[in-house]
Parts: sequence; structure tokens; C-alpha cells
Amino acid sequence: MNRKFISKSNRVLRKVLNSKENLDILQDFIETFLKIKIQEIELNPYLESKSNNLPSPENFGIADVRVKLQNQEELNVGIQFIDGKFAQNKMLLYYAQIHSNQLEYQDNRKMAKTVTINLLDFNYLKSENYFNKIVIPSKTEHQIELYVLELPKFVPNREKLGDKQETWMMYLCGSQQTSIQEVLKQCDKIKKLDVLLEEYWENETME
Repeated sequence: MNRKFISKSNRVLRKVLNSKENLDILQDFIETFLKIKIQEIELNPYLESKSNNLPSPENFGIADVRVKLQNQEELNVGIQFIDGKFAQNKMLLYYAQIHSNQLEYQDNRKMAKTVTINLLDFNYLKSENYFNKIVIPSKTEHQIELYVLELPKFVPNREKLGDKQETWMMYLCGSQQTSIQEVLKQCDKIKKLDVLLEEYWENETME
């Protein structure tokens, strides 16, 4: 795992990415892993407004966004790092949180389908693939969709460096420094994120 994410990864990335100026990074990440094309993206302000009232804000996810696709379909997307304790419960509770957050918009919008992307720094599923989709039937209008990224299962392939998903994974996993420099040259959004993280750690103070 990239060492720039250590120490309360959700809190660090939430502070870095939750702004209108950095939505392009979130959009690139979401488009890459969900294989969709986003026309519009906006932050749900609920995440940051409520986080200071929680006992463990560092475990409150990275981002909660609403996206409109080119076919006009709308989705809610949540992204979080989770640790190895009660992983299944954390994935389901986070999904429920992101889905119900739609009520906080207070603009009478229709409840849209929700998906979450869960990043794990440990092996959890039996599948040998590092990226898996879990679908759980629901009595509501939308089925539950959980995407799981297990970083330890990823094996870098330098020949695939031009592939966007491969490039993002190499950065998330913190492959050798020489590879990271190649990654930064390949994707301007990842390079922007890397600069933001460098600035964050340079200015980090004890809280």
C-alpha cells in the first residue's frame, strides 16, 4: 500500500479530495474502476458536515458523490478504506449510510442507485482477482452493489502501464519508486493527487 495513505487513510484522503477543485480526481478514479463515463459529478456535503460529530471520523469514508452518466442515469458512489476487523459489516453499513445520505440533499431528487468502492489492504474474498463486484438482492428498487479492491492481490505488470486501471493500482499499492515515477507520467489526475498528498504531509500537524 502506498505509504502516503498511512495513518487514518480515510481522513487523509477525505481532507485532500473533498473539494470542487479536486472532483476531477474522483471522477477519473470512479470512471476507471466502474467502467462508466460521467457527465456530471458533485459532492454530497453530508459526509464532511457530519464527520466531526462522530467518535471515529477517520473511519467515515473518503468521498460520497452523486454522478450523472452520459445516458442520464444517476448514481451515488461512496469510496472507503476499511481495515480487517468486521469487514463485511463495515461494507454493508457504509453502503446503507451512503444510500440513505440522499435524503440530506433536501431538493426532492429521486432516490438513485448506490454503489460503493471498498479498498482493502488485506486479502478477504476467495477469488484470486484483486477486483470483485458483490451483488446482493434487495426488496427495494435497487440491488446492493459493493465493489471490493484487495490491494495485496494485485501483481504489477509494467507492460500494462498504459492501462488506466493498472496505473491506478500501481499507485495505490505503492509499487517500487521507479514505477511510481512512471505512473505519475502516465496519468495527470494521479500526479495531481500525489502533489496534494505531498502538500498535506508537509503541512500536517498533530490533532
